[in-house]
Amino acid sequence: MRRRLTLLVGATTSLILVAFLVPLALLVQRVAYDRALSSASLEARTLSVFAATGNEDALRQVVQKTNTSEPFPVTVYRPDGSVIGEPAPESDAVRLARRGQTLNVELPDGGIEVLFSVGARDGTSVTRVYVAEEHLRAGVYRAWLILALLGVALLLMSLLVADRLAHSLVRSIDELADTSRRLGEGDLSAQAKPKGPAEIKAVAATLNTLAARISDLLVRERERVADLSHRVRTPLTALKLDAESLRDPDDRERLESSIAALERAVTQSINDARRPAANGGRCDATRVVRDRVEFWTVLAEDQERRLDADLTDRPLMVGLAADELESAVDALLGNVFAHTPEGTAFSVRLSALAEGGATLVVEDEGPGLPEAATERGHSGAGSSGLGIDIARRAAESSGGSFSAESPAGARITLRLGPPAPAV
Repeated sequence: MRRRLTLLVGATTSLILVAFLVPLALLVQRVAYDRALSSASLEARTLSVFAATGNEDALRQVVQKTNTSEPFPVTVYRPDGSVIGEPAPESDAVRLARRGQTLNVELPDGGIEVLFSVGARDGTSVTRVYVAEEHLRAGVYRAWLILALLGVALLLMSLLVADRLAHSLVRSIDELADTSRRLGEGDLSAQAKPKGPAEIKAVAATLNTLAARISDLLVRERERVADLSHRVRTPLTALKLDAESLRDPDDRERLESSIAALERAVTQSINDARRPAANGGRCDATRVVRDRVEFWTVLAEDQERRLDADLTDRPLMVGLAADELESAVDALLGNVFAHTPEGTAFSVRLSALAEGGATLVVEDEGPGLPEAATERGHSGAGSSGLGIDIARRAAESSGGSFSAESPAGARITLRLGPPAPAV
């Protein structure tokens, strides 16, 4: 925008300078032309006075002196046909001037001869003053050069002033754009400084109001989610008491383990809701995925599902917090149990990426993904439809990507980016 404003001012200034300097240059040329002719005409009149006296010697002295000191050569054609001064053939214009006419004649070489006739007792004399083309343009090129330099100086000055003004204007807009970018990245503490033109100040004030409103709405939303998650604790407590009353130690241990995991998930939801969202984190994907696969293996055995786990033995560090990766893995594996019939086999594969990070693939042999299953809030099976979205957001927050396919069953692929380098 700064460049465009400067170019606009430069184009406008150029048009103004052309409209002003071109007529002025033509006027300078005309003035030089008229000045040369006026000087030549004055010289011709002065010599005609001596030609009218009939004093041949005085006339010769004056003509000789004039040709020596003045730039315009003088020739006097006497009535008897003799020529005094600069030799020049008697042209048709000279013969016309002998009839008593005074005229200016343009010559083929670009010069002009000024002819002035003077009547005397012995006949009519013609005074010829020759003005060469260079005298007609004397000082013109120098004046044009000065005008051109003046035009360039004015243009450069206008561009400099326009650039400074555009910079002050664009700087305010750039600051607004930077504030908007920070707000878009989640930094709700960003504030725009109202400065610059009145319109930009109004936009900055409105942007600050919008940021404050968004911050207030987010705080209220977090509190609502935290309150909702906290309400789940009461039925969890009752469920925990019921589990303690079971007589079978194995059933009691398994149920208590599931309840403990659910309590951790509820606590994590409350903590996540009460703190602003933050990017970053790191964990060992191998350890987290292995723990979650072992957790779901028990339920897979109960439902007679074949589970093929292909997990690497070496640590794979990814740019995601452990609890977030746990939630993503649980969401994907939970979808397998929720949306496929009992006995449906599934597999979990974890491998390293060449550029760092890891790839997690969860694939089952079920009916495949329903239409719009990858859209948030759509499941097609009566659930909340948030499981796949949780996995998607986890992959993207690590700097990776998410993909869902249904070649034969459902295949979900999470590309988990590497952790950010330590500062």
